[in-house]
Amino acid sequence: MYIPDLQPPPSYEDNAINAVTTRFVKAATNKMRCPIFCMAWTPEGRRLVTGASSGEFTLWNGLTFNFETILQAHDSPVRTMVWSHNDVWMVTADHAGYVKYWQSNMNNVKMFLAHKEAIRGISFSPNDSKFATCSDDGTIRIWDFLRCQEERILRGHGADVKCVHWHPQKGLIISGSKDNQQPVKLWDPKTGQSLATLHAHKSTVMDIKWNNNGNWLITASRDHLLKLFDIRNLSSEVQTFRGHKKESSSVAWHPYHEGLFCSGGSDGAILFWHVGADKEVGAIEQAHDSIVWTLAWHPLGHILCSGSNDHSSKFWTRNRPGDQMRDKYNLNTLPSNLAGFDDNEIDDLSVIPGMGPEDKVETSISASHDSNIIPGLDIDSNEDKNKTILKKVPYSKPIPKNFQAQWNHSGAPGEAIDDKDGLDAMTLLNQLIEKQPGATPLTEVEPESIYIFGKMIEITPGSQLSDAIKGGTETLFKLINSGAIEELHDV
Repeated sequence: MYIPDLQPPPSYEDNAINAVTTRFVKAATNKMRCPIFCMAWTPEGRRLVTGASSGEFTLWNGLTFNFETILQAHDSPVRTMVWSHNDVWMVTADHAGYVKYWQSNMNNVKMFLAHKEAIRGISFSPNDSKFATCSDDGTIRIWDFLRCQEERILRGHGADVKCVHWHPQKGLIISGSKDNQQPVKLWDPKTGQSLATLHAHKSTVMDIKWNNNGNWLITASRDHLLKLFDIRNLSSEVQTFRGHKKESSSVAWHPYHEGLFCSGGSDGAILFWHVGADKEVGAIEQAHDSIVWTLAWHPLGHILCSGSNDHSSKFWTRNRPGDQMRDKYNLNTLPSNLAGFDDNEIDDLSVIPGMGPEDKVETSISASHDSNIIPGLDIDSNEDKNKTILKKVPYSKPIPKNFQAQWNHSGAPGEAIDDKDGLDAMTLLNQLIEKQPGATPLTEVEPESIYIFGKMIEITPGSQLSDAIKGGTETLFKLINSGAIEELHDV
């Protein structure tokens, strides 16, 4: 039986597809628009922290997805951020090579220069005593967390090192580089020696991640491919994932389902994959307008957040049973006769009947706010009072002639119409539908079941529901509102 409320992904251990988050929830954009390079959920999942090219941290509420606060964290673009395994510290790094330590209340307690060029990645050791950084200077450096001292420099890549990840249980580091000859390397952090080189890609490796099982690692490269390796046999990749139309730029394993992961591309697409499946198990082809720099799963695994060069962070969640996926990110996956807008995408402004939401004027959001508005929000009534609201007026489709005739016959918009229980409007709509070529009148339909208020109700011949359907829209509408249908009593 389908229910509209889903349990968290850990409740569906054998159903990883349940955790594919392709439904758009909200786009979060700072007042000062700039690319989002990195993001991380707080350990308890209450907030999302994003790092931008402006050097700012922005905190977003993890429940309502609303803006909470903003702070100037770095003097140059924030390139990477990661929480320690004990959930106490967050370490961030910027384009100038500086590393900063942060407490959970966003209090900065330490800063030091780790590299002379941009730092691209940070990863903690399993016990949090050390962490690794990688940089455009071509090196990976091992640091003692408490003493903030450099312990090892790992040299071997011939170009910028774009990503680094410490093994979740062992003293083993994996790195990805711009070096086409040595794109992926494994390192021993104790000795600083290179243990193996994987000639897996023909272009820059943009992201690399160990799976929590400690055996698998996934790579994302500008050659459009993602490759899965097993540490127990590195002679060849376990699987190659082909699906990105352009460069793959980021990757993230699901926190609970071992074989599920997502990847972002330079064309703004987000794809979902499962180990063993030949093709993607989910896709958002136009999730962003530019490269997806970072992906972060909520600790529970039911929400995915993506950060992009298009200046926005977007929240994505699972689809509930009954969702029709009628939003602008999924129109290309629907049959042509179902394409439309999600109810959440339509505002409450009235529309002339017959003109769909795509014909409506897109206006800037206007709302009343207190004078002490939190800085950093997109909406600031005090500053925008005197600004002219720009309106984008798309092409409006002509109203059908048969609709105009019926509209004029029924009365002009200014005339009073007795619309008791909405029956006149329903009758008008039914008449318009039946006038369409090839349309079957409702009175001639003999369905076996009907979908009302999210419930599939079986139709028994000779029942009240069956007779109401034969009686037409007005009769069916009256029966639904009368409460005579027992299946709708708990709605």
